Amino acid sequence: MFDHAKLSDPTLVQENRLPARSDHRWFATREEAEAPRSAVGGLLASPQVVSSFEQSLNGTWKFHYAVNPSEMIEGFQDPGYDTSGWARIKVPGHMQLQGYDRPQYVNTQYPWDGRQDISPGEAPKDFNPVGQYVREFNWEPRPHAEDRVILRFNGIESAGAIWLNGQYVGYTTDSFTPAEFDVTDAIVSGTNKLAVDVFKWTAGSWLEDQDFFRFSGIFRDVLLLVKPAVHIEDLTITTDLSDDLKSATVSLQVKMTGYGSVKATLAGVGPLSINEEGVFQVEVTDPHLWSPEDPFLYHLEIEVFDAEYTLTEFIIQRVGIRRFAIEDGVMKLNGERVVFRGVNRHEFGKDGRVFDRPATVRDMLLLKRAGVNAIRTSHYPNNSFFYALADKFGFMVIDEMNLETHGTWDPIVDGRWPVEAAVPGDNPQWLPAILDRAESMLERDKNHPSIVMWSSGNESYGGSNLQKVADYFRESDPTRLVHYEGISWDRRYPGSSDVESQMYTPVAKVQEFLQEHRDKPFILCEFAHAMGNSFGAVDKYVELAYQDPLYQGGFIWDFADQAVWINGDNGNGYFAFGGESGESPNDGAFCGNGIVFADRTPKPMYQELKHLYQGLKITVDESSFRVENRYLSTPSSDFKCVATLSKAGMLIAEGRVVTDVLPGHSETYKLPFTVPTDPGEYVIDVSFRLKEDTRWARTDFEVAYAQDVVVRPGAKLTPNSRSILLASAQGEEPSVALVEDLKVVNGIHNVGVHGDGFSALFSKLAGGLQSYRFGGGPEGGQELLTAVPMPNFWHAPTDNSEGWGGPAEDGQWLLASRYAIAEKGPDQPIVTTSDEGVEVTFDYLLPTTPPSKCKVTYLVTASGRVQVTMHLDPGEGLGPAPEFGMLFRTLGSFNHLTWYGEGREESSVDRRLGARLGIYQAPVDRQLTPYLRLQEAGNHTGVRWAKVTDTRGAGLMFDYQQSQNPDSVHNPSGGMDFSALPWSPFEIENADHHHQLPPSRGTFVRPALMRRGVGGDDTWGSRPHPEYLLPQGPLTFTFAFRGI
Repeated sequence: MFDHAKLSDPTLVQENRLPARSDHRWFATREEAEAPRSAVGGLLASPQVVSSFEQSLNGTWKFHYAVNPSEMIEGFQDPGYDTSGWARIKVPGHMQLQGYDRPQYVNTQYPWDGRQDISPGEAPKDFNPVGQYVREFNWEPRPHAEDRVILRFNGIESAGAIWLNGQYVGYTTDSFTPAEFDVTDAIVSGTNKLAVDVFKWTAGSWLEDQDFFRFSGIFRDVLLLVKPAVHIEDLTITTDLSDDLKSATVSLQVKMTGYGSVKATLAGVGPLSINEEGVFQVEVTDPHLWSPEDPFLYHLEIEVFDAEYTLTEFIIQRVGIRRFAIEDGVMKLNGERVVFRGVNRHEFGKDGRVFDRPATVRDMLLLKRAGVNAIRTSHYPNNSFFYALADKFGFMVIDEMNLETHGTWDPIVDGRWPVEAAVPGDNPQWLPAILDRAESMLERDKNHPSIVMWSSGNESYGGSNLQKVADYFRESDPTRLVHYEGISWDRRYPGSSDVESQMYTPVAKVQEFLQEHRDKPFILCEFAHAMGNSFGAVDKYVELAYQDPLYQGGFIWDFADQAVWINGDNGNGYFAFGGESGESPNDGAFCGNGIVFADRTPKPMYQELKHLYQGLKITVDESSFRVENRYLSTPSSDFKCVATLSKAGMLIAEGRVVTDVLPGHSETYKLPFTVPTDPGEYVIDVSFRLKEDTRWARTDFEVAYAQDVVVRPGAKLTPNSRSILLASAQGEEPSVALVEDLKVVNGIHNVGVHGDGFSALFSKLAGGLQSYRFGGGPEGGQELLTAVPMPNFWHAPTDNSEGWGGPAEDGQWLLASRYAIAEKGPDQPIVTTSDEGVEVTFDYLLPTTPPSKCKVTYLVTASGRVQVTMHLDPGEGLGPAPEFGMLFRTLGSFNHLTWYGEGREESSVDRRLGARLGIYQAPVDRQLTPYLRLQEAGNHTGVRWAKVTDTRGAGLMFDYQQSQNPDSVHNPSGGMDFSALPWSPFEIENADHHHQLPPSRGTFVRPALMRRGVGGDDTWGSRPHPEYLLPQGPLTFTFAFRGI
């Protein structure tokens, strides 16, 4: 029986575990090593090449669950103990996703906090689930008696004690790096019994307080490996690149067991010779350098022979020749300054942290297509195949060791605990564990060219222990830099990081810091916290990297939502956030901050990311475009350039342009067409596309684009002439009705305005437009409204606005939206007739403190088009409203949305650089973006016109009329904000998930002068930037609608 007291010993990190080694694989022959993968699926085909030296122990294991160590079954590891009646569990897998314990999401707190009174270094006792695993397998020994048999666990969370055939094999901690044990003396021919105790929490769990779901189990592959008598235990590859990049030396160092010899050949170059120090080397002339844009890999073929010169194993190792270093004060790759267009990525998917190669390929395709060139493995080492794929696809990687102590970091930062309490801090009891984690990561991953920095962990404050980890990294691998974010919190040990690394520092603060500190390159290892409907004003961060050479980019937090699938009642399955599995403590929906959803569907912000991270920055005017090449080594001539000209969404000209802009340079080119002088709005698009297929995208995939809008002014349009113009643009027969044809019925309780084929009824009692019919007939046509349209200043809170307390500040505007009171009296509403039509004006009192007023004027024209002008006079001292517009409820059958505006995805005033002006269509019932927690969604910026229609094409059309008053507030998009959803913002606010929404009562349409920006610096206090807020003071908004 394993001594449970060991669980609370921080200095005990392993028993009998073999030394960490490189992640190379070995094969019996060249033919075995080069065997083709499955022809179906290409890179997405799962299996890597099979080695006859490996036997997988993955599959169905027998399982017993104990709530704590005292409830474990003793003696289960003995060969004679009968486990036939035990439950079954899948390996790799998490206990918590297979019916045992429950998933627990916590971010900044320890999962036992407030539940168990323990101190750092103690393992929880009362509730500390243990999984007891048993796997019976058959073993047929190889004919070579000198072979050794190794048992390898690629990941046990968080610790495991192992037995084979009743013999104690060993113990391992550090959930995310492999553990190997020599079981040669324990394994037998035939049936064997492998038994493992998996402990959820140990002393080492105090070092694993990352922002993630807490699971436990054997969650990565389990293997038996055979080491032949003559075997390479470990290999180290280094590349030394000359200053002029014209030559390189590739070096190979091997650690061997047994007596034999090694032959190494770099394919396409030649054999490696061995020098006096026993290092194999070869000189490469004009080397093909590895970079994110051209991730070329040489193949190093290694043959191992015994004393009789019989081949014992064959190894293929990919080699990337590159140099990454601080040169001239900045980080450079192959002599060129680097800008990280990065993301943080948890290895997390539908099965939690059980991840396979095809899923990793899919992630990398999404990232590559978005222009991402760097990944930080937040905050633990990933599966080995991740690094092999990063080598192949081309990503610069910050490889981060398994360390975060946020739960002890918090009380130090806010002054409750002294610095001496930091974990690992300066406490010597933590040093063995963190050095072990550093060594396990470095030794496994050291041969991957994609890795450019070792990271000592995350959010663990500072201290001498972390300095010692940094020293270890530098001593063991002088070819890479060392990264640690905590240097910004604890300045006592500046050598803890080679770069200044911070999190979520606003752009202005970064600039202030760099004005005074020019000693290190600066990165944001986390920025643009992409939680919910977010990612606003991220362009400020991206552009700073091209304004100050010391600021070298950053890593967005993060790639994908972390969420667990729950099968709800009545078949309503959904992705759940913290607390929805019944766990506590928890940190709610804070796990939903990916640029893609948990199922890897891109979020709307992915559109913005792709634009901001493109390697060519393009600016367009009406006669030319300028290209700034931000790539490291790729000229613009590698892509084809296509320019198009459209008017009102219709293509009118297209042409190719030959460009040749070298990296780091800019050039201007003439457009291949001339913008007409005829009145109208013209859209110029310049697009760069792949000339041929690549590993990550097909020919014609767009890698960069820009757009410009050119307006040729014409005669000033009256409401009637605007109606005629819009009808013609929609292919409709324009109305020829005259104002004189309008009939006004000013009744006791209602004002009716009737025209040819339509009618509008304004209620004096309800205080607004109660009916709008269109289509003709005795009643004027089909009723298109199901409620009185009302001024609206509110939208459902977002995660960001919740974070900075927006709902509390904005509550006045919620009252104004829900409980506005139309003024009553003999002169209300005010009805007048003009040359343009009939005006009906309502004055609303808004129940804010102090009170506000809103005037709404409807101008009904003879064509049936109704122009609406809203004027807001806010109470003195009120903050800006979340939005300013009108809320319509129309028929639920109007489920088809078409708009001429910015798209295709939803956008906001501070997240619209990736949106293009054009004509788009989408179902209304797909407009409420399924964020992990429901919130404001579905907005489209720059909308010139939009319509909601049924299957016959009947419905309502809205259009924006920009004020000609230069003092008026204009939406920077050149149009209005617009959304059409099956629910009101109030209904959306009251639900966490789609299945919790009430049955739809219709289609809710919200034209708005503007909605405030979504923000994006962080999700716990940062507001949208001031320029993306509605201005305080009086506001006017004019738009129109009509039936179609």
